[in-house]
Amino acid sequence: MNNLVFKHISRFFGFILAQVLILNNILFWGYLNPFVYVLFLILLPHGISRNLSLVIAFFTGLTIDMFMNSMGIHIFSCVLIMYIRNYIIYAIVPQLKNKKHDLTEISLNEFGIQNTIIYSIILVFIHHTALFALEEFSFDLLNILTRTIISSIATSILIITLQFLLFSKS
Repeated sequence: MNNLVFKHISRFFGFILAQVLILNNILFWGYLNPFVYVLFLILLPHGISRNLSLVIAFFTGLTIDMFMNSMGIHIFSCVLIMYIRNYIIYAIVPQLKNKKHDLTEISLNEFGIQNTIIYSIILVFIHHTALFALEEFSFDLLNILTRTIISSIATSILIITLQFLLFSKS
């Protein structure tokens, strides 16, 4: 258990530092900004309580908001994806409903490439849609949709590549 907690705490700091120090300085064509910190939330075990996952999401979003001075939009986006996360997991991998207290993370090693990629892309798209809709705070749907699609593709590619590089079995 302590090893699991240490692993997730080190992932939290690693992904937050990568986001703040490297990726927040990348903005291509005004539309592309990858958010790798979402991978921390994606990799959390599905068996943790909903309340704990929402608190973790809140503090993850708060940390990013403090560094980006973005007034709560990352908090909302992170809490939103953690709130609907179990519904998406159970839709993609129905056999997990019977293992609600199992602390297995949703990763390439545990659930295969296809399930992990679908799960990651859905959560990234929902996160980015909420994030850019709140950031824009207008009805400029074309701009919101363009930023969401382009950044979701870039973030998904980065997240999936990181999962292959860091977490796949040799």
